[in-house]
Amino acid sequence: MTFQTFSPRPGVSIAFHRFDGASLTLPGVVFMGGFKSDMTGTKATHLEEQCKRRNQSFVRFDYTGHGSSSGDFKEGNISHWLQDSQNVLDELTTGPQILVGSSMGGWLALLLALSRLDRICGLTLLAAAPDFSEDIYWQEFGEEERRHLARTGLIYRPSDYGEPYPLTAQLFEDGRKHLLLHGKINIPAPVRLIHGRKDPDVPWQKSERIRAALTSGDVRVIYVDDGDHRLSKPHDLETMDAAVVELSHLHQLATVAKTA
Repeated sequence: MTFQTFSPRPGVSIAFHRFDGASLTLPGVVFMGGFKSDMTGTKATHLEEQCKRRNQSFVRFDYTGHGSSSGDFKEGNISHWLQDSQNVLDELTTGPQILVGSSMGGWLALLLALSRLDRICGLTLLAAAPDFSEDIYWQEFGEEERRHLARTGLIYRPSDYGEPYPLTAQLFEDGRKHLLLHGKINIPAPVRLIHGRKDPDVPWQKSERIRAALTSGDVRVIYVDDGDHRLSKPHDLETMDAAVVELSHLHQLATVAKTA
């Protein structure tokens, strides 16, 4: 795959792929991947192809420590990856944007929207996992795992998607700075939450908690009855793209209403 890179900070190189659409009315789309994933995944590439057909601008990228970007994954955390996302939004996009976040990318998309409210006109969140580090620490780890983490600063968690994930003490400590589900999430833009009923990694109830926390007047949860965590089956991809199309049209209608 061909990709470009840019260096938003000294010693940092972020890999990305961008399509500059010709449409003057459709908002851009930014895809934000999950924990230890990269921009070559099925959802990211499928959405790019659909955006190309609509002449809709699109960006996918790798966080530092992921894919083709610079950095060591074990040194990363939510603060670093949020900064990467802010750099991508600020330097690689113009105008209103729809954020599409998968799993951890859903957490980062919510944080990015909160930090750039004037740039975000919609969010599509796929099996979104805000606060996942706290869930792992308190619900999945036992006392033995927590003691091991405190003693060594690193623990490996088995994964169904490849090699075990390295989880660091600093990842958990940093994650606590960005917790969202203990209060309201003050994002005015419309939000579509897509979640599989058979997700073994992030229970579908998480999307209900996000919906309840959001202050937007237009939030909808879309359930995929046979959906797993990946949400990469053909009808999952169609559901994702349909949500992006709907949010794009809502933005167009809102723009027309403002100028009428």
